[in-house]
Amino acid sequence: MRKSIFIFLLIFVLSFSLLVIGCAKKEEPKGAEVPKDEPKKTVELSYVEWDSEVASTNVVKAVLQEKMGYEVEITPVGAAAMWQAVASNDVDGMVAAWLPTTHGHYLEEVKDKVVDLGPNLKGTKIGLVVPDYVTIDSIEELNANADKFNGKIIGIDPGAGLMSATEKVIEEYGLTNFELVEGSGATMTAALADAIKNKEWVVVTGWTPHWKFARWDLKYLKDPKNIYGGEENINTIVRKGLKEDMPEVYNFLDKFNWTPEDMAQVMVWNQEEGADPYETAKRWVKENEDKVSKWLE
Repeated sequence: MRKSIFIFLLIFVLSFSLLVIGCAKKEEPKGAEVPKDEPKKTVELSYVEWDSEVASTNVVKAVLQEKMGYEVEITPVGAAAMWQAVASNDVDGMVAAWLPTTHGHYLEEVKDKVVDLGPNLKGTKIGLVVPDYVTIDSIEELNANADKFNGKIIGIDPGAGLMSATEKVIEEYGLTNFELVEGSGATMTAALADAIKNKEWVVVTGWTPHWKFARWDLKYLKDPKNIYGGEENINTIVRKGLKEDMPEVYNFLDKFNWTPEDMAQVMVWNQEEGADPYETAKRWVKENEDKVSKWLE
C-alpha cells in the first residue's frame, strides 16, 4: 500500500513539473531568441612614434578600452603614412596632427578625404634646441660655430614635418656647413644626453611638449625668419563616415583635449625604467577622472 502511494506521488510531482515547464515555453513566442548585445567594433588609430604622440595615443586607447569597452589597435607609422591611413579609411583616426605648420602640407593633400576635429592640445612649438650652456642664441649664429657642433644638426625620422621644416631652415639661413642627421626621437635624445653629460655643444630638432625640457636646461634658438612658425596645435583627425559608423567614438574623440602639462606628466612617467606606455596611460586616466568624465559626457 505504501509503495503504491509513493509511486502515485512521484508520478504527480513529475507531471506537475512537466506542466510548469510547458507553460513557461508557451509564454515565449515561437521562434523568439534571447537578445544579445552586439559586440563593439574595433577602433584603429595610427600615430607617429614621437614621445608626445605615444603619450596621447595611449591615453586615448586607455579611455576607449577601460571606460568605453572597445578593443583598440594602435599602429606607429611615419607621418606621411599616418595621414594617408586616415584618408584612405585604413584606420579610424589619429590624435597626432601638428598644425598649421609641421603637418600643414599633409593636410592640404588630403583635406577633402578626412575630418578635422580641431585641437586636442594647444601651445606646441618646434625649432632647433641647444643646451642652455651653449653661448649662441640664434640660428643665424650657427654657421660661425659649425666646428663646435661637429657640423651636425641631430634630427629625427625623415618623414617628420619637423625635418622638412629644418631642411628649409638650412636652405634659407645658408647653413652650408651643416648636415641634417636622420634618426628617431630616441636617437635624438640619446645624442643630446651624451653631449650634455660631456658638456659638449649639440643642436637638435626639438618640439614642445617633450620630457627633455623637464630633464635638462635647454633653449630654442631664435628663428628671425620665422620658418618654424609660431605656436602650433595638435589636432584630432578622423576618417569620413566615423560619425555615422561609431558615433560614441566620434563624440569622445571630438571632446578629447588636454594641456601640455598633462602630456608632459605622461611622457616623464614613460621615461621611468621599465615603463609601459599603456600602463602609464591607464595610471593618468585613473588619476584624472574629472577631466576624463568630461570627455565622455
